[in-house]
Amino acid sequence: MRAAAAGASLPALLVVAGCARPVAVDPPAPPADQAVACATFIAALPAQLETVGERRDVDPDSPYTAAYGDPAVSVRCGVPDPAGLSATSALVTVDGIDWFPEQLTEGWVMTTIGLPAQVEIVVPDTQGPAPSVAADLTPTIAATLGST
Repeated sequence: MRAAAAGASLPALLVVAGCARPVAVDPPAPPADQAVACATFIAALPAQLETVGERRDVDPDSPYTAAYGDPAVSVRCGVPDPAGLSATSALVTVDGIDWFPEQLTEGWVMTTIGLPAQVEIVVPDTQGPAPSVAADLTPTIAATLGST
């Protein structure tokens, strides 16, 4: 009887153990004219990105942020122009969307350019290449924020 009771609780323990902690993502404060578009974009994101995995909870909860995979790829909408962006900056175009890439110590930050609201992704090297993650987001960006 005791073995049956212990075995019955094992699946519940595995479910609890498998839960990932929320990902810390600093929420942006988009201007009022971008807030609705950003909330629509984040709400429309899929449950999984092909290149990095399942969507995860974020902390703090925000209508302007999302995260995927482990290690986490973060997505923020309504961010300002990147500090390093200039008129002569090299952009990467992924499926018709222009992105400004910036290399980090262990990954990349890519920010869309020329959309009604800008999307920023932070992609750890182990989840790259960053343009592949950007390509996973392109259909949702095009459907909710338009394209350049």
